[in-house]
Order: sequence, then C-alpha cells, then structure tokens
Amino acid sequence: MNADPSERAALSHVTVLDLSRVLAGPWASQILGDLGAAVYKIERPGSGDETRSWGPPFLPGTETAAGDAAYFLCANRNKKSLTVDFTTPEGRELVRALAARADVVIENFKVGGLAAHGLDYESLRRVNPRLIYCSITGFGQTGPYATRPGYDFLIQAMSGLMSLTGVPDGQPGAGPMKTGVAVTDILTGLYATIGILAALAHRERTGEGQSIDVALLDVQVACLANQAMNYLVGGRVPGRLGNGHPNIVPYQDFPTADGRMIIAVGNDGQFARLAVELERPQWGTDPRFASNAARVANREALAAEMTAVLITRPTAAWIERFERAQVPCGPINSLDAVFADPQVQARALQFELARGAGASVPQIGSPLRLARTPARYRSAPPLLGADTRSVLQEVLGLSAERLEELAAKHVI
Repeated sequence: MNADPSERAALSHVTVLDLSRVLAGPWASQILGDLGAAVYKIERPGSGDETRSWGPPFLPGTETAAGDAAYFLCANRNKKSLTVDFTTPEGRELVRALAARADVVIENFKVGGLAAHGLDYESLRRVNPRLIYCSITGFGQTGPYATRPGYDFLIQAMSGLMSLTGVPDGQPGAGPMKTGVAVTDILTGLYATIGILAALAHRERTGEGQSIDVALLDVQVACLANQAMNYLVGGRVPGRLGNGHPNIVPYQDFPTADGRMIIAVGNDGQFARLAVELERPQWGTDPRFASNAARVANREALAAEMTAVLITRPTAAWIERFERAQVPCGPINSLDAVFADPQVQARALQFELARGAGASVPQIGSPLRLARTPARYRSAPPLLGADTRSVLQEVLGLSAERLEELAAKHVI
C-alpha cells in the first residue's frame, strides 16, 4: 500500500489513511501528501467532506451539495478520495483492511466515536501494531471537556486568543475579535503533522506504533506564546492592543497621506534610523523613546508624534525611505495585491493543478523548501469518490464483481 519508492520525496514510503474532515486533519494530511505520502481520504458516500459544500465560491461546474467549494480545495490536494460507508459491516471491514496496510491514520471524530465501529486505536493496533494513529479533537481525549465538540471560533474564544485580538475598550469598534483565518485549526494541523513525523521517527528506531492525542484547545493555549508568558511572569492579564504589540514599540500600523502602513521596529538601532528618516533624529536620544522599555511605557505619546509626521507623505514614499534605511516596514495588502506581489510570484506561491478534461484548480504552494526532497504536487483535490474503485482493486485486490455488489448496497 506504499507510494512509489522511486519517487524523490521524503515520505514516499508512507501511507496515510485520512478519516478526517474540515480543516485541521486535512491540513495535516495535505502536508504529508506534499512531502510524498500516499493519502487515502475516506469520505461519506453522496456528500463527502463537509467543506465540499462550504461555498460559494465553488469551482466552476461543481456547484452541488457534494461540489468543490474553494474551502475544500485549500486542504485536499495530493489525495485519493474513497467513498466508504463505515457504518455498515462491509464498509468497516474495508476501512480496517486499509488501516492494516497503512502507516498513519488521522481522524477527528468525537472522543469514542470510532470505537463503536471498531476503528479506534485499540481496535486497529491489533491488526497493525506499527500503526500511528492521530486523533484530533476540540479538547483532547481526557479532562472534563473531552466529550464536547470543538470548533476553531469557539477555541479562539476559550483559549484567550480573542481577549488579545481586537480594538481596545474605549475606542471605536472596540471588542474581542477572531482572526480572519481559522488559525487554531491550521496550527493544530501543523502540530498533528509534527507529532506524526516524530512518531514515524520513533517507529523507525523501535518498530513501535503509537497513538497521538492533539486538541485544539491545547494547541491554541500553547501558541499564546509571549502573551501567556507575559501573564505567567508578570501577573497582569493582558488586554487588546489593536495592532499594537505588548512588548515592542513601535510595532503597529500607522496612517499615511493615502492609507495605512506597518512599521515593525525590533531594536533600538532600527528606531534610531527610523527617527532620522522621519526627520526627528532627536528621538534616538530622547529618554522617553531611546530604549524599547521606554517606548513601551510611552507608546501613546510616540504614536501620536509619529502619526503627525507620517500623514505628510504617501505610503510608497515612506516605504522607499524606510527600506533604504533598513527599517522593517510594509503595506497592508489586500489579497489581489498579495498575489500580484513580485516576491510572492518569485516564490511560486500560486500555481494551478490539472484536473482532467481541460480543467485546472488554483492552488497555494507549500512553504516548505527542502533542497533534496522538495514538496511535490502530484494531483489536484479529488472529485468525490473518484478513486474508490481503483484503490480498492489495487490495494485490497477486490474484483469488479465485488465492487459492484458493494455499490449496489451503497457501501461505496
């Protein structure tokens, strides 16, 4: 059941059975697929992964209940889609047979949800002791919240992330705010991938498989990073600063003559150069501003003085000056500007994958740049069930007659 070992990819020897849906699990399996793993995505017959219908927008020609919403297309390339109803005895046996030949299983069902079907870790390890079984849930396999459903938005709130994000109280538009992308799901997918790779490395040395318990809440609390440590060390509950930074000043957006821009000063030397470019060189020695600690204490005064200068010139003019002086800065791009950016284009972050019949699917490239085993884009996100018969024939050796029987029973 392994991928072609001759392919020059880091994980071409690994097979993943993906029972997950929506974003966190599929994000992890797409990363593994980009690195060469063979990924078999098990979907519900007739509807598939919920995100297939999370539109518009849909890929042209697929605007159906089981269509291809852009959401689905962001996390499902380099996979084969198998529609199998594992609530039936025959479907369960198909998935068990695939798991027996797999290296990794990824699932994001509620705690205990797969045990009733004999597809939990304890059941599958009996047929495949080397199996690495990654479970992704909202709150983990243990604890008082273990049985609760968990979603990115909910976890952003419960983890404290939203208490740190948004306009401060007392200002227009004040209030907690979620991020514009489901970062908790994505971070969970990344942590799941790291855990899977660590488990594969352990198995390489010992031959032992293992289970992996990844929870959205755990991930987002861990990723509070400096903000959590600010609280644990300083004892003060941090609040919302809009686009400001709790530990670094100036590190925020500022108005200009024609819009807004970002200035991200990381040290005192950069600030001194910024002051020169703003034609206020005295700020570099002003006791209110000369050190980062002083600037944090006097952030409002500094922001007001910087704003008075910055609104006199357009964004592009300031960026040209600051870049020349090696002061970190940049525009606030809309997505059309992002994909038109020469750096984004030079890094080939946008491309298309052929999907047959002259169709193609836009994609965003992997940020992993491995010199010897680069990410490869072998196939576009699959149509629902497109690979069911071919995989069951090639991997499990099922005959055409048996496949017809299973289809007649709506198992596949």
